[in-house]
Amino acid sequence: MSERAVPRRESPWGLPESDTRQPKPHRCNDRAEDVIQACFEGNPFKTVPGPFKLFWQCMRSKPGYDNQSFCTEEPTEPFTYLQLDPPKREVKLE
Repeated sequence: MSERAVPRRESPWGLPESDTRQPKPHRCNDRAEDVIQACFEGNPFKTVPGPFKLFWQCMRSKPGYDNQSFCTEEPTEPFTYLQLDPPKREVKLE
């Protein structure tokens, strides 16, 4: 998952002064973008199933982080069409 900033929209009522929360992209956004890109690469019946399988695994994995690393169930296979590094699993040995 990339840590790209999500633009914040200004509401007609403005922002509360104490509200410092920032929106975060969903952990599977990059997998969804890979599926969308696959739709436009040749025959979709051949290009979409692989990226969609990884997207579905990502969506079904348990959300959350273990010690500031990615969830242990999130797929770590490389993206098919996006030029991004895949998520890494970090194991903390105690």
